[in-house]
Amino acid sequence: MDKNGPVIVIEDDADDQFLFQQVFSKLGYVNEVIYFFDGQEALDFLMTTPILPFLILSDINMPKLDGFALREKLHTDAALQVKCIPYLFFSTAASQEMVINAYSLSVQGFFLKQQTLIGLEETIKSIMEYWKRCAAPNNFS
Repeated sequence: MDKNGPVIVIEDDADDQFLFQQVFSKLGYVNEVIYFFDGQEALDFLMTTPILPFLILSDINMPKLDGFALREKLHTDAALQVKCIPYLFFSTAASQEMVINAYSLSVQGFFLKQQTLIGLEETIKSIMEYWKRCAAPNNFS
C-alpha cells in the first residue's frame, strides 16, 4: 500500500462516479483517483501497472466481472497479494449473505452507499483517514 498512491474506484454507474468525484475533489487528498466502469477493466489495469494503489473502492454488481469475482482474482494472485492493497466494497444494498461472502474474501470493509453527498463525504473521509494511519507490511524497508 502506497499512502500517496491512487485510489481505484470501480463503479459502473456514471452518476455514482460523479458523486465520488465531487467528494474526493472537496476532501482534497493528494491521491489521484482512477475510475473504472467494470471489474475486468480494473483487473487488467491492476495486473499490468507498476503503480501501487493506496486502496480500492469497488461496487459489487457490475458488468463483465462483478466485485466478488474481482476480489477473488486479486486475493488469489500472488503478485497482487504482496502489494497489500486494501479492498472495500460499496453497495446500494446489503444482505447478511453478501457481507459474509465479502469478508470470506478478506475485504477490509463493506459500506452502503450513502443517500446524501454529506453522508458519502463523511464515509470517504473516515476510510481515507483510517488507511492513511494504518501500517501495512510493505510500508517497511
